[in-house]
Amino acid sequence: MLGARAWLGSVLLLPRAGVGLAASRRGSSSRDKDRSATVSSSAPMPAGGKGSHPSSTPQRVPNRLIHEKSPYLLQHAYNPVDWYPWGQEAFDKARKENKPIFLSVGYSTCHWCHMMEEESFQNEEIGRLLSEDFVSVKVDREERPDVDKVYMTFVQATSSGGGWPMNVWLTPNLQPFVGGTYFPPEDGLTRVGFRTVLLRIREQWKQNKNTLLENSQRVTTALLARSEISMGDRQLPPSAATMNNRCFQQLDEGYDEEYGGFAEAPKFPTPVILSFLFSYWLSHRLTQDGSRAQQMALHTLKMMANGGIRDHVGQGFHRYSTDCQWHVPHFEKMLYDQAQLAVAYSQAFQISGDEFYSDVAKGILQYVARSLSHRSGGFYSAEDADSPPERGMRPKEGAYYVWTVKEVQQLLPEPVLGATEPLTSGQLLMKHYGLTEAGNISPSQDPKGELQGQNVLTVRYSLELTAARFGLDVEAVRTLLNTGLEKLFQARKHRPKPHLDSKMLAAWNGLMVSGYAVTGAVLGQDRLINYATNGAKFLKRHMFDVASGRLMRTCYTGSGGTVEHSNPPCWGFLEDYAFVVRGLLDLYEASQESAWLEWALRLQDTQDRLFWDSQGGGYFCSEAELGAGLPLRLKDDQDGAEPSANSVSAHNLLRLHGFTGHKDWMDKCVCLLTAFSERMRRVPVALPEMVRALSAQQQTLKQIVICGDRQAKDTKALVQCVHSVYIPNKVLILADGDPSSFLSRQLPFLSTLRRLEDQATAYVCENQACSMPITDPCELRKLLHP
Repeated sequence: MLGARAWLGSVLLLPRAGVGLAASRRGSSSRDKDRSATVSSSAPMPAGGKGSHPSSTPQRVPNRLIHEKSPYLLQHAYNPVDWYPWGQEAFDKARKENKPIFLSVGYSTCHWCHMMEEESFQNEEIGRLLSEDFVSVKVDREERPDVDKVYMTFVQATSSGGGWPMNVWLTPNLQPFVGGTYFPPEDGLTRVGFRTVLLRIREQWKQNKNTLLENSQRVTTALLARSEISMGDRQLPPSAATMNNRCFQQLDEGYDEEYGGFAEAPKFPTPVILSFLFSYWLSHRLTQDGSRAQQMALHTLKMMANGGIRDHVGQGFHRYSTDCQWHVPHFEKMLYDQAQLAVAYSQAFQISGDEFYSDVAKGILQYVARSLSHRSGGFYSAEDADSPPERGMRPKEGAYYVWTVKEVQQLLPEPVLGATEPLTSGQLLMKHYGLTEAGNISPSQDPKGELQGQNVLTVRYSLELTAARFGLDVEAVRTLLNTGLEKLFQARKHRPKPHLDSKMLAAWNGLMVSGYAVTGAVLGQDRLINYATNGAKFLKRHMFDVASGRLMRTCYTGSGGTVEHSNPPCWGFLEDYAFVVRGLLDLYEASQESAWLEWALRLQDTQDRLFWDSQGGGYFCSEAELGAGLPLRLKDDQDGAEPSANSVSAHNLLRLHGFTGHKDWMDKCVCLLTAFSERMRRVPVALPEMVRALSAQQQTLKQIVICGDRQAKDTKALVQCVHSVYIPNKVLILADGDPSSFLSRQLPFLSTLRRLEDQATAYVCENQACSMPITDPCELRKLLHP
């Protein structure tokens, strides 16, 4: 790995950083992890000494982070550390005083970030070391994904993995020379303490600074070469059929037959993989592999929904499962997971017709509307995993979500009439969801012993089996369980709630607009589409600068529910544009309001201007000016917990070409896919969303045109027919007969399409040829889904 481990050991006597969550066979990246193990020693290390426990009296004098808006930075505003936010003031100080920069990156709902803050950054002695010998800089990775990506690339290249918190030491010129993830405060038998690391780096900076600088430059140069993504001499992207089959085979090899999913513990939802499998099924549905792909995706979604990774009481999904059964989760809830999973479950309903999946999708969106929504239409970022079991107590992971048998018995004492044996509502619920007196959490999943006697609700039996066990009617059992869960939900409201990260990110809001728009369209629920519309209005009102045409990355909840911005504003990154454009395209297809399509086109133009690599193809993650000073300017090349912005952009460009006929966007899409050819060929399973875009580009996009009045019943019936069928490679266009409308100006052929006998009429167009006119939704369905 760039030969960096050798100099880390020989120059610093620091071993490579380890990672507690092993990379899976699908090549999961740091974006899939929120914690990492300590640096393990491969060379003798001096002891850190004793007497450096955190101060028992909290330091209440704020540092300069008190002036920031980020919830994560504000969590560190009372550390006894002279923290700086990322910016020129910190860099100038490092250069003037000739000190290394200590960069610490995390986010506000990260469990192991909390641990390191409590153990090390609240420690008075460690605080003095960081303040006197380093220029210490705190970064919220969700505010500055560019900074996070650059230095995570270094940590991953010089160690066995990455995660958060991420801690990296930089030269005053921002080049990294040592990095790791979570450090405990003191040395252990097999691990190096954070204080020891600080003392050794201080010593080496004084004695061997020139060597550090030389090695830092060498590693940076190697990273530049390694991270380059370019078309080179290639003219065209690889064969979609080949990439599709290779990606499917790699997923098939790693598939868990019993529980679903594609890795050993920990298990992540990874919706991009499920989306790929659905697309693969559609194009191979008459083959054994196609059936297999559908089964893998549907079974995974069902096992996840039955498992403890889903919050059965309050709905929504937790971040990941610590075991392969989807049973005990890491309890954090992220907006981007809810957004993507709502779409995945809606697609599962389209494909299977099973209302189990649509119910899960509706539950996700119900949770977001209740817990992650700003009154003005925006969406908050996350809810923490940790909360106090009772007011005034120290926060514990999962405390808000777990239950004892005693609690459930007290809340649900009512007898169940008609059962074949004495039974209470509580006993019925505990049987169905696997609660036990001793608790259903293994000690191996609870190393701190915080969850002894506690239970995570996870479906153990089908409704039919539970009903048969007690001689009850299935619908009666369904009603009893739903009533019991509602009582648990009401009781849970009285517990201290987990911390809410009320920061709002354009990218994740774009994903959530898609979540509401797609689910609302599939289920025919205007109420859900209205949430998407309000989300888009929020983005345009609060996160868009009309004068420059640029998106802002963040905004924040102020006092009284107002919306605030940092000063100067944090401008958007590639993912903000890509995800918002996708959301707007999905919202247009759901609502047929062309204003959203027009805004999507303008944002795409801005994205092309700010991020497009005219020489190598594809998009950089950040603007050139915004990332000035960073040693790398990267193109994200992995679909992980969130899709790569380049993968999403490839889909957006195809759809925009379908909506407008502008050849430039198709050409850009081909250049982008060509630039990523080598990455796809090498590990297609790391880019399933891009492989899906490659397939769409090499197939024929369907333009489904509905001629009719947007508000008319017959128009709505045809539109709903289109939404009921799973057709990922299409654009849905409403032609209202107005030759001056936005879409009529973009696509002149629309003026040739007529309503049949004054009825709403559908045409399915491919390769510049359209089908015969169709007025019957059933006939349209047959044509779309032969």
